[in-house]
Amino acid sequence: MKNRAPFLVYTVLRLLAFLVPLAILWFFFPIFREFWWLAAIFAALIGVSISMLFLRAPLTDASARLVERRGGRSEAEQADADAEDEAIDDATAADTALPADTALPADTATRRED
Repeated sequence: MKNRAPFLVYTVLRLLAFLVPLAILWFFFPIFREFWWLAAIFAALIGVSISMLFLRAPLTDASARLVERRGGRSEAEQADADAEDEAIDDATAADTALPADTALPADTATRRED
């Protein structure tokens, strides 16, 4: 049972870590019925805290399963994925880098609509 659907287990536990505090805030504190968005924010903060403190093992299991699945790729698939990632990174770097001698025309930089 240790390696059975770790993503599902972790997802359900994370949802419970959010929904249980939300229900407690909503039903036991009447002010949160009116300010539902504030209850949702507090429930999210409580849920993140709970998951960081108590859900380390399910997160580790889910991460280990992900590593196992990624390790099962063949060499050709991995090389292809790495080549695609490198091409995307190169294209992004080329788009963001402007040559030093490229400048905007002065009239477009200071033009205002009057």
